[in-house]
Amino acid sequence: MTAAEVYDKIGTDYASLRRPDPRWIAHIHQALEGQRTLINVGAGAGSYEPKYMSVFAVEPSWTMIGQRPSSAAPVVCGVAERLPFSDDAFDVALAVFTVHHWSDPGAGLAEMRRVARKQVLVTWDPGVFAKFWLVRDYLPEVAERDAQLAALATVLTHLGPATIEPLPVPDDCTDGFLGAYWKRPHAYLDATVRGAISGLALLDRDVVSAAMERLKFDLVNGRWHARYSELTDLREIDLGYRLVVAER
Repeated sequence: MTAAEVYDKIGTDYASLRRPDPRWIAHIHQALEGQRTLINVGAGAGSYEPKYMSVFAVEPSWTMIGQRPSSAAPVVCGVAERLPFSDDAFDVALAVFTVHHWSDPGAGLAEMRRVARKQVLVTWDPGVFAKFWLVRDYLPEVAERDAQLAALATVLTHLGPATIEPLPVPDDCTDGFLGAYWKRPHAYLDATVRGAISGLALLDRDVVSAAMERLKFDLVNGRWHARYSELTDLREIDLGYRLVVAER
């Protein structure tokens, strides 16, 4: 399934459910300091695009493009593997939660390096994420799928030397990615919420439904709260999400 097909399928509610979290905005925009021009690759509905820079977006899904607000940066329908720009056209290239959907991640990352001197990406470490309670105890199939996706190791292999910064997930995270509801487990029972999370929406529906029934049962009888009582006092948690910054 291509990136366009993925987001045409799951992207309908992205603008409402995948709202950029202000704490992540701060981390990402700090990595963009000193840059003037930016290309947002796999830009979706425009999350995390800085308003103070000259931005151009590339997005393969018309479903996602249609959700970009009128104030968003100009966008072209295209793919990471063939960016329609000349060498060094931008100061920095941004890619947030998108590399794992590209048909050829190596080619897409090479294109980011070609059109921009600096690259800033958000991805995840599957080894850390596999310890997340939802994956470890209810949906190990997520970890099995993650092992086949282009995540942190792939990004580092193709970008070369880079800095890696953890992106902790706050307990009231506004960006509804897979780990966002780690302290709000009832949210995972909502099919609309799950539909905006590729890691769940692209799994076998019967597998996910069975896991959600187990989670619902554990929430009703208090087992979930007893088992994960250590989460009660946490305000944020490291689930393996990483900010990668590289320069050539």
